[in-house]
Amino acid sequence: MDIKFVKYKDHAVAPVYATEGSAGCDLRACLKQEKTIAPAEIAIIDTGIGVEIPSGFFGMICSRSGMALKYGVVVLNSPGIIDPDYRGEIRCILINHSSIPFVVENGMRIAQMIIVPFQSAKWIEEVGLSESGRGSGGFGSTGI
Repeated sequence: MDIKFVKYKDHAVAPVYATEGSAGCDLRACLKQEKTIAPAEIAIIDTGIGVEIPSGFFGMICSRSGMALKYGVVVLNSPGIIDPDYRGEIRCILINHSSIPFVVENGMRIAQMIIVPFQSAKWIEEVGLSESGRGSGGFGSTGI
């Protein structure tokens, strides 16, 4: 699948798959100067790129496992959603769950994007729903 992208900033880096078998392509920070994210702080980090995702697909923005494990820094709204009709700059919302400041440098891999197919639903209002074995059992209703 071909996906068009643009660089909104001169020093932006194209999305790249780390290996041939990678599901997610790396997104990199596009910063004029480094950004320190304090413990428990939320920061929006620019990537400097925009994408044109084909109809029927979306970009799912996920945390990088190494960053989460080593530094406690993750994508806050993971997974973030890049809709196929969005043409603005991709920006990642990161949160520092650790007890030490985390420094984001220009060009650093900050998140990954997976291209995922989807179908839009046609919503039909009804007065009731069909019966099922689970019924309305919610949180924990199938065991722990």
